[in-house]
Amino acid sequence: MNSKMNITDMVSALRHVRKAGGFSTLLGVGPMSPMLLQGTLELAKEQDFPVLFIASRNQIDMRDFGGGYVSNWDQNQFCSAIRSAADQVGFDGLYYVCRDHGGPWQRDEERAAALPEKEAMSRSVESYLADVDAGFDLLHIDPTKDPHVKGTIAMDVVLSRTVQLIAAVEAYRMKKNLPPIGYEVGTEETDGGLTGTDAFETFIHRLKSMLDQKGLPQPQFIVGQTGTLVRLTENVGHFSFENAQKLSATAARYGMELKEHNSDYLSDEALLTHPVFGVGSSNVAPEFGVVETRAYLALAQLERVLYQAGAVSKHGELSRALPQAAVETGRWRKWMTDEKAGYSVCQVLDDTALTRRIAEISGHYTFELPAVAEEIRELLNNLETSGVPARRYVLDEIKRSIGRYVTNYHLRGLTSRLLTFAKGSSAK
Repeated sequence: MNSKMNITDMVSALRHVRKAGGFSTLLGVGPMSPMLLQGTLELAKEQDFPVLFIASRNQIDMRDFGGGYVSNWDQNQFCSAIRSAADQVGFDGLYYVCRDHGGPWQRDEERAAALPEKEAMSRSVESYLADVDAGFDLLHIDPTKDPHVKGTIAMDVVLSRTVQLIAAVEAYRMKKNLPPIGYEVGTEETDGGLTGTDAFETFIHRLKSMLDQKGLPQPQFIVGQTGTLVRLTENVGHFSFENAQKLSATAARYGMELKEHNSDYLSDEALLTHPVFGVGSSNVAPEFGVVETRAYLALAQLERVLYQAGAVSKHGELSRALPQAAVETGRWRKWMTDEKAGYSVCQVLDDTALTRRIAEISGHYTFELPAVAEEIRELLNNLETSGVPARRYVLDEIKRSIGRYVTNYHLRGLTSRLLTFAKGSSAK
């Protein structure tokens, strides 16, 4: 394990620490780039809070399944990159590597191909086992996508698949004599059928019973829908204080933490209520990718200004290459809110304002594409040669964005409190 206490022990310690030091909401950070890993760990070192890195199967996965769009990393490379970033910044605190939305049909191409259930389940188990081998700490068991079902998937099916997947992982873990890992269940997706407060409790109650019958571990986290929904570069949902309070209280009764997804772009007012209402953890990903993209585009504009002023001898083409690549990926379509989601690439590129907006929304999908990656390297090197602290600018922009959550979630100093409690407990 990468951390000084496994995630099950950390969550247990967290509950004790909250009683004395006030409630803290954990932050899950989407690993959009190596720069984001470094910025997150720098800030976690400076402000002493634990980090959850949350990776979807589209972002990080087995090489046999095509890897992921984040640096084309598989699970081992991802964990290695985090360790390297931690060493680089001298981080010796707590971080946890987490699978976000693991499960059947959770890769876009699996869903598009409408793989048969048996094959989709088998691939998801393979992916989970690769997570375990790589040293992941928490697995999100999410079998709520199914291209063969129109509308809501029956709760019985979700429960059966959830238990089946946890059983497969636990059998493998015990066979290899590996330490305990944590589990997250449920979904925020409306077609998962678990988003209402009544269905939420029914699901927890039935799942707990089914896991107990098979002697399987209970999850640490359960995902609930608090009204959040990310589209474009804003949260277009309506955060429900009532839902957050009810769902977190329900989860707590069953010994679980409420996990909120899609927390990007929420107002400070909404974020500040998360500890008040007992939201155990929340995930943020696209927002940090957008912040990094905007930083690169701002630097590209600066480079042209400096070139025109004779302060640099050349300028690159990132301001053209990144937007075009972002449009061509097509990944922006899921973030759109209107008929523009159906526009062709040519239609988008003919609209300068729309192209710019799409570049911001999905620029992070292009960071490792050869043409874009080379432009980014050239941009940063060119500016730094001329005395502009370009890499530090990008890192600090990322840290400013993450810092808002650290403050609002009462995270500063939490790692020291956790480790102090753990040390005291072991001494008894």
